[in-house]
Amino acid sequence: MSSTENLAARVVAWQKQHGRHHLPWQQQRTPYRVWLSEIMLQQTQVTTVIDYYQRFLERFPTVADLASATQDDVMPYWAGLGYYARARNLHRCAQQVMSDHGGEFPPCSEQLATLPGIGRSTAAAIASFCFGERSPIMDGNVKRVFTRYFGIHGHPQQRQIELKLWALAEETVERSPADLDMAAYTQGLMDLGSMLCTRSKPNCQQCPLVSDCYAHANQQTAELPTRKPRAVQPERECHVVIVESDGHVLLEQRPDHGIWGGLWTLPQFETVGDLKDFSQSLGITLPKDSRMAAMLHVFSHFKLHINPWFVQSTDTIERSANHHWVPLEALPNAALPAPIRKLMDGLYPSPETEAATLF
Repeated sequence: MSSTENLAARVVAWQKQHGRHHLPWQQQRTPYRVWLSEIMLQQTQVTTVIDYYQRFLERFPTVADLASATQDDVMPYWAGLGYYARARNLHRCAQQVMSDHGGEFPPCSEQLATLPGIGRSTAAAIASFCFGERSPIMDGNVKRVFTRYFGIHGHPQQRQIELKLWALAEETVERSPADLDMAAYTQGLMDLGSMLCTRSKPNCQQCPLVSDCYAHANQQTAELPTRKPRAVQPERECHVVIVESDGHVLLEQRPDHGIWGGLWTLPQFETVGDLKDFSQSLGITLPKDSRMAAMLHVFSHFKLHINPWFVQSTDTIERSANHHWVPLEALPNAALPAPIRKLMDGLYPSPETEAATLF
């Protein structure tokens, strides 16, 4: 197995010369900004996150601003990023920072990890970037670097493999110089995984660890990290209805838990019968030609076949308890799930406008 000795120093030297230094969250490394970027970067690529991060900060520049907002205020600025539990935990975390910590993030990873939505690696990243704490991280990029460098076989999400990787990460920091630049080391590991030690076609010749990397020496960069056995994704089906009346569209808000939690979406049903019962309750009859082309949306753990229906009504339909009539001009700023956003943008294309009041 490759050695942990001098690993951190080599990563730091490489990062300072070749790593990324101009990402938005690197310019002002406050705990709030680092925390926000780390949560957004979970399961999401940097190029996607940048615009969301900047828009989010413009609307919620401080943790106090985020804590004082409602969840309905927050969700439109997350819509499209996916994994919506992150946004709900983000909001809860901001409120807890204000109520339990006087508006200041705790300065150590152990305390940070007690906050909603902050796991061990995220807590260590905040602590190392903002407070210089010598705590290792272990995100997806680092797992890829470490499994290849140390020659760790077995899927990284397996408990025993993950514990082994954490032990190596801790040993690497412990054996590093006392004056190690933790921010540069932490960023360097992220940059290595993102820029050089990529999933396919890694650029080994430019890597500062190539001289004693197990995977490179044994021509196993394609085999490591060990892939997770592919399971057959279950498939589900639903029906959604676009009801347009007097320049408005009917939306419903999903419960806080589950898929699309807290977002606004079209009324959704498991069967055509349920859809027709709902339409009749509004005094609407679905014409035979109201069914549109089906859509497929792939989640991480299942595929969803969405069957949209479209109906226009010239009658004034009263608002129901669980639904809301949204003006067409407010749709671009509504917190819609990605497939519903795509559907609505196709039906109601419009140039980007100033943020409109949804309710």
